[in-house]
Amino acid sequence: MAGVSPADSGPRTQPQPGEWRRTTRQREAVHTALAHSPDFVTAKALHAALTEAGVPTGLTTVYRALRAMARAGQVDTVRDAGERLYRMRSAGVHRHYLTCRACGRSHPVDTEVVERWLADVPTASGFSDVHHALELTGVCAECRRPSKPPTERDGSGRGPVRRRRFG
Repeated sequence: MAGVSPADSGPRTQPQPGEWRRTTRQREAVHTALAHSPDFVTAKALHAALTEAGVPTGLTTVYRALRAMARAGQVDTVRDAGERLYRMRSAGVHRHYLTCRACGRSHPVDTEVVERWLADVPTASGFSDVHHALELTGVCAECRRPSKPPTERDGSGRGPVRRRRFG
């Protein structure tokens, strides 16, 4: 997320109905920082990147902005060890991802069958306004390689240290 600065936030964007009540510089900065992140990122990592870039934004503001963006369908979210991770949604298309438990790398997966099934759930169940979360995790090919650099071990003999790539 290098290169995120107040001047870098670009032109002010007008929120769509239901996105959030007002557009603020802080929310725009969160949007810009997330757009510059190539992979899923935590709210705390976004906050740290904004702070490092000199953008005065509170952590609570970051969480609120991310929740509003998620409600508006602008971001995808996944959970990792109880913490939510966020990623800008490509062209507004809802996607599911397979996430590496060791390094955090994510890969979009085809879940068309699941989506078709979910489309039938409201009718079959009598429920309305049905939302879902599909969490797929595994270990990527890079992390399965037997020869890992010693810096990626935590010294406890328990395996790799969890790392996240944030750009």
